Amino acid sequence: MPESAWKFLYSSFAWTSTLYVVVFSGKYQFFQRPSTVWDNWNINSPIPTDIYILYVIQCSFYLHSLYATLFLDTWRKDSVVLLLHHLITLVLVSGSLACRYQNIGILVLLLHDICDVQLEFTKLNVYFKYQGGQLKRHHEYVANISFFVFAVTWFVSRLYWFPLKALYASSENLVKRKLSIPFSTFLNFLTWVLLAMNIYWFMLVLGFLFRVATGQMQEVDDTREYDVLEKIEKKVAQHSKLQNGNTYHNGQLDTSFNPSVRSRKPKQAKAVTNGKLLEVEN
Repeated sequence: MPESAWKFLYSSFAWTSTLYVVVFSGKYQFFQRPSTVWDNWNINSPIPTDIYILYVIQCSFYLHSLYATLFLDTWRKDSVVLLLHHLITLVLVSGSLACRYQNIGILVLLLHDICDVQLEFTKLNVYFKYQGGQLKRHHEYVANISFFVFAVTWFVSRLYWFPLKALYASSENLVKRKLSIPFSTFLNFLTWVLLAMNIYWFMLVLGFLFRVATGQMQEVDDTREYDVLEKIEKKVAQHSKLQNGNTYHNGQLDTSFNPSVRSRKPKQAKAVTNGKLLEVEN
């Protein structure tokens, strides 16, 4: 919970600040018209103060995140991918600042940070569901709604807008303008790797939705955490045994009677009652 609380507070501050600068300040049209990220580009041009401040804050956060993922945060199924993500983001942020690509860089941050806000908000409500040994239903409802919004936002911002706006501006639009800028191929390659990781994480989201749809999970939980995966595996194993017709009685498994196997002929079925084996004529 403290880990998610810290990330939620930081992501909320970072995204709302970026949203104001890029969209509501009226100074830039990067989101509405992505091709403007290259207007008047020059390697020696000064960096706007508002964008520079956001860049320095983001760079320091991802530098901290490398250390935190290794030594402070809970180790999860995707922690290795998360480390790679932090490293690539750190290179992109610092490299784009040095090469004066800050316009497209701030657009990439805008499209990604919104998902972090919703993810950590969802996880906080998951952790708050049980207090004093009691289930708080309102937190469960909020977590379910928030996760649905998170999944939709992830698809729209990271898998639709990100390629449509940021990747288009950093690749095809750059070629059309015939601009020769340093390290453009390398930094552009890293943005495509970022897209690949977005697809990987979205597959985890779809996997969670599949578990819910098939009844393997009844509540929102972080399936990247190993203790949650262990809990799911136990439920799946029990569900599989019940589906195969196995029944439990007094803590013992009885496989003698399978209701899924039917016969037209009368037969005897075995049942366990009060520790005694009885035969019942069909």
